[in-house]
Amino acid sequence: MSQPIENEGGFESSELGKRVAELRQKHKLTLEQVATMSGVSRSMLSQIERGSANPTLAVTFRIARAFGISVGELVDQDWESPNVEVIRGDDPKAQFRADEECRIRTLSPLHTEKNIEFYEVRLTAGASLESDAHFDGTREILTVVKGEAVVESGETTTTIAEGDSAYYRADVAHTVRNTGGAELHSFLVVTYN
Repeated sequence: MSQPIENEGGFESSELGKRVAELRQKHKLTLEQVATMSGVSRSMLSQIERGSANPTLAVTFRIARAFGISVGELVDQDWESPNVEVIRGDDPKAQFRADEECRIRTLSPLHTEKNIEFYEVRLTAGASLESDAHFDGTREILTVVKGEAVVESGETTTTIAEGDSAYYRADVAHTVRNTGGAELHSFLVVTYN
């Protein structure tokens, strides 16, 4: 199974496109300048602004970072934070990925994410979650609640079991493999520098 987390899901293209165009104009930037700042191609930015492309979370994060704001501030400029916000366990919008081998549920509200993301990850016996390198400086912390996992980051491999946590580079190719005989239940924290 080789589906990077960052390629899952997208955002409403027309509203996001308007927001990107507004921010670019507000900061008096050209498409080329935003492309250089974000690492997103000029043509992709142009498509996003026109509402003809539905960007992934990774692309949206890069654009937000270029403007010095969070993903939430980019995708929902009018959102106001309540004192307490709950993500319900049965909320289908919180499901980041759900198939027969892997279930990933976000535990942090998207609009509050800036430098950190928090996920619940469940892998069936023998399944793996393979990810391409994320942005420079990205790190992950995987904590096993139940089961056993092998974590590979670049050339380094380690095994962790129930109660263990692994802190590793995620700006290189990395993999989490369920090496136990039952479902792996874990929590994943992704931090961006």
